[in-house]
Amino acid sequence: MFVPLHDDNALKAIRFQYVTIGLIVANAVVFAFEMLGLPEAAIASFAIVPAELVSTAGMIVPADMPFQSVAVPERLTLLSYMFFHGDIFHLAGNMLFLWVFGDNVEDAMGHLRFLAFYLLCGIIAGLAHTFMLPGSPNPLIGASGAVAGVIAAYLMLHPRVRVWVLAFQFIPLRLSAALVLGVWVVTQFVMVLLPEIGPVAWWAHIGGLVAGAVLIVVMKRRDVPLFDKGLSIG
Repeated sequence: MFVPLHDDNALKAIRFQYVTIGLIVANAVVFAFEMLGLPEAAIASFAIVPAELVSTAGMIVPADMPFQSVAVPERLTLLSYMFFHGDIFHLAGNMLFLWVFGDNVEDAMGHLRFLAFYLLCGIIAGLAHTFMLPGSPNPLIGASGAVAGVIAAYLMLHPRVRVWVLAFQFIPLRLSAALVLGVWVVTQFVMVLLPEIGPVAWWAHIGGLVAGAVLIVVMKRRDVPLFDKGLSIG
């Protein structure tokens, strides 16, 4: 419903969002390799396959996965999966949200903590997807779970900040982050209640959201308030 473009939220503690930009570049580079002819089977090797991941924990034995061609340890896919994307729209959507909202979350934590936060959100998102769909043989790729953690953290930090968005893809509006991101959050929970949830990994999104909301409380700097406490909005 809303495509974020820019937020009115200057950095306060860091000079530049090096980790946010680095993550965007890393995702773009990996996608470039995909487009240059990386075989689909190789991409699937870096994806989370719930049935295989659960099997490594000694819980079930999965069916054969003939589409995988690279020997990647299943536990390592909890990291690797979040740097691969299905198509340019998948990549662009995730990176746009990370570009608009990641810098201020990085500002609230510092560079290294933000990197750890982002990766932890992605890992927890992958585990949530696996827990809810333990027998699935379908590969999971994408940064959506990690980015969902960033969205939750931003919502906890800056719900009153104004964000420029495109509503319905073409109407420019300046709305509060609470409305823009709140609609996105509610949508994730609504979608998992539908009988047919389609190919989108909604449970990974929810796992990332929960992880981000919890981790921001313990990983932000002590002098950073939650919920824009003390902020005057113009």
